[in-house]
Amino acid sequence: MPADYTADFTARDADIAPVAALIADPTRAAILTALLGGRALAAGELARLSGVSAATASAHLARLLDGRLVDVVRQGRHRYYRLAGHEVAEVLEVLARVSARPAVRSLRQSRQARLLEEARTCYDHLAGKAGVGFLDRLKDGGYYQGQEPTAAGERLLTKLGVDVEGARSARRRFAPECLDWTERRAHLGGALGAAVTDVLFERGWYRRGDIPRAVILTDEGREGLSALFSGKELTSHSPVT
Repeated sequence: MPADYTADFTARDADIAPVAALIADPTRAAILTALLGGRALAAGELARLSGVSAATASAHLARLLDGRLVDVVRQGRHRYYRLAGHEVAEVLEVLARVSARPAVRSLRQSRQARLLEEARTCYDHLAGKAGVGFLDRLKDGGYYQGQEPTAAGERLLTKLGVDVEGARSARRRFAPECLDWTERRAHLGGALGAAVTDVLFERGWYRRGDIPRAVILTDEGREGLSALFSGKELTSHSPVT
């Protein structure tokens, strides 16, 4: 065997080791997980959520920026950090599905886990029992089949206020099933899942909770979803500010 035989066994299509090394650090993993809620957060907030000092968080954020896993948004003198895109979120969700669940050691952690399992954002689409339940209702009603909304499904989502054609033309997968890491069943992902979730927030049917990533179904949302899937007329809405 030639002396340089190791080169024959090197994967040349993608160099995944540097990215994997960035994610593998516990503090950076905690920062990335905090950003899975889809919102941009300040370095101080990320330091608090990851349990490190502001200086330590800033050092890790600099490495994540260099590795193109996060972006920075500037507003005046303030800097806010967010995931670099839905591809990063998809990698983190896959890792969550194959990782062990952390042990719950307090009532506070138990409450957080329960809320995240009930309803949360998976970067920019609805996940947890709420997301899985929404997709189940689409399937049961004949509105979604083969990872595509049916004609009836497009009419239903348009009635909700979703720009289905805009989602279809987005530069990402249109309407894939996304395996939920807590439920082990699928919720609606992709551009359509993001568009649906945007409308659910705009209508005030869901609101963000006190725990990062957790979202809460409102009374209006409970009534609205019931009306949507029963064929009743929906009330008009304006964006929530």
